[in-house]
Amino acid sequence: MVGTGFVGSTFAFALLNQSVTEEIVLIDMNSKKAEGEAMDLNHAVPFASSPTKIWQGDYNDCRDANIVCITAGVSQSEEVTRLTVAEKNTKITTEIVECVMTSGFNGILLIASNPVDVMTYMSWKVSGLPKNKVLGSGTILDTARYVHLLGSYFEVDTKNIQGYILGEHGDSQFPVTSQLTIGGQNIKDLIQNNKKYNWSDIDEIAIQAQQAAYLISELKGPTYYGIGMSLMRLTRAIVKNENAILPISAYVNGEYGERDIYIGVPALVNRNGWQEIYELSLNEDEHRKFKTSADTLKETLAPLLKMLNQDEV
Repeated sequence: MVGTGFVGSTFAFALLNQSVTEEIVLIDMNSKKAEGEAMDLNHAVPFASSPTKIWQGDYNDCRDANIVCITAGVSQSEEVTRLTVAEKNTKITTEIVECVMTSGFNGILLIASNPVDVMTYMSWKVSGLPKNKVLGSGTILDTARYVHLLGSYFEVDTKNIQGYILGEHGDSQFPVTSQLTIGGQNIKDLIQNNKKYNWSDIDEIAIQAQQAAYLISELKGPTYYGIGMSLMRLTRAIVKNENAILPISAYVNGEYGERDIYIGVPALVNRNGWQEIYELSLNEDEHRKFKTSADTLKETLAPLLKMLNQDEV
């Protein structure tokens, strides 16, 4: 795990609490911070359901790791524009990936640094790893927020809700409402059959899910519990070889009508990384939103790829 800020440390605690991995190595440019987090986490090990070895390490430890997760980088709240965040995090992330790969690492790269779809693409480019062994957290957190709000609205357990947020992990994300089901019943039928539900509420829930990070930041500062648990869920799917279908940032090359981009889509996740992209039957409006989201990511990527090529020259 590279980066022991709010997200990284919360992710590490979630892994320990759920007994997902046998070993956790914390790497940070602030080695004292990483050492302190490792000590604190180790004091929780006696209460975990199974033993976990945790220590502060360096990039050499990546060589034998199954997964390297990168959470390091500046946040949107620290910078004025999206492009400024992307430029700074590209430099940070690509330097980290180069150090990781120099160790001889040949596992799975899990990216959480924002803008996550863009950083995942840049990490894939720099690492030289197969595209299926590089994945980002994508819209897994956005989907969790969406499902949580829907569960409250319909007063049902979220496990009975099948729905996804697709596209960019950002402002252009969108819900696939046409395929949303509650207890196996399509949302369209549910609203038609029960007058206490309506489409305007469903649309508002999607907006609330998309705006959640902004509201949380205003109330308490950085968000980290949701993404920490999301990264734990992804890691568990990989380590346990679950073949779980999760909305991650995966490389599309023809799926959903887009090519050469990492973007939030449902994908089969197992010990090989992501194995297969699942194409949902989007309606015309959802196809348009997906294209808009992909175009937004491509627009952000263009100057970063140019910057990367200049650095290589």
